[in-house]
Amino acid sequence: MTLVLAGTVRIPPEQVATFRPYMTAMVGLSRQEDGCEEYSYAEDILEPGLIRVFEVWRDHAALAAHFTSSHMVEWRSTWTNFGVSDRRIIAYEVASQEPM
Repeated sequence: MTLVLAGTVRIPPEQVATFRPYMTAMVGLSRQEDGCEEYSYAEDILEPGLIRVFEVWRDHAALAAHFTSSHMVEWRSTWTNFGVSDRRIIAYEVASQEPM
């Protein structure tokens, strides 16, 4: 069953430019993972420092592997250095899909 993760994290606006290379690396490495169908971060244009997260995973096993990947472990270790906070990400199980 496909999983969609969607939500937000906050970064102090003055840290976004410095944190961007880390976000870029995380997105690039995650997109290469088996089972990753979509992975993206986007800064909200009305709320500086609010990062929107959107991910699509083939199944629970692919997502579980992602959480234990070396780049995920490294990624999470950088959060305190950049003031990442207020992480609100929800996983949704998708039973069917159709183009709109």
